[in-house]
Amino acid sequence: MTATTTTAATTATRTLVRDDVPDARPETRPSSPGRLWALSGVGAAATGVAGIVATMGMNAVYDPAVSGNAEKVLDAMAAQRTASSVFHVLTAASAMLLVPFAAGLHRRLRAALPADSLLPVVAAVGVVVTSVVLVLGSGLDTEFGSGLPGKGQVVAENVSMYGHWVGTIPYLWTGMGLAGIALAAAARHRAVARWVGVVGLLLGGVTLVAGVSPLEYLAGLVGPLWLLATATGFLVGDRAHRR
Repeated sequence: MTATTTTAATTATRTLVRDDVPDARPETRPSSPGRLWALSGVGAAATGVAGIVATMGMNAVYDPAVSGNAEKVLDAMAAQRTASSVFHVLTAASAMLLVPFAAGLHRRLRAALPADSLLPVVAAVGVVVTSVVLVLGSGLDTEFGSGLPGKGQVVAENVSMYGHWVGTIPYLWTGMGLAGIALAAAARHRAVARWVGVVGLLLGGVTLVAGVSPLEYLAGLVGPLWLLATATGFLVGDRAHRR
């Protein structure tokens, strides 16, 4: 006796409940990268330089006629409240403008470098570090600068210390040197224009070396120049990337 087994094949077909309704998902198209981030970098450089210039109107602690005498420094600083207000506004504005520049720079480098490259993060962190330094550099103005209380309500030595604070901390653009070196390395990968890499190597290198050395004041003089040149280049140039 022979037994025959028959196996039935079942075919499953998936049908949409409504095949007459178009797909509601919007079509995604690659957007053209904007340039506002680069414009914010130009603004940060301009306000940063202007803020440093404003500190020159608050130099009582470096004036040979009054330096070393806390009471005379207090009197001189009381007459420089306007310069302190201008310095605070410009420096704080520069710090805020650096944030979108850092974000845009990170996006720009990430789009042109290998996915595992650390250069976009290093460049962005260098800019953000400078932003934090500027916020702290202008942090004592309300207490001892533009909002300086009358004589007898504040310790003169504290005001003298504030004079040294604004003559040092806002100049620490060392992080910009790190960003410049990162762009110089990115240029070797052809992620940015060659001249951007050269500027990063020269001005960024000087900024970094000055900030690390005891000649840290020079970082505040060279760092904004690097930022201005680089941000302007990305703003008016970089057409190949935007295409």
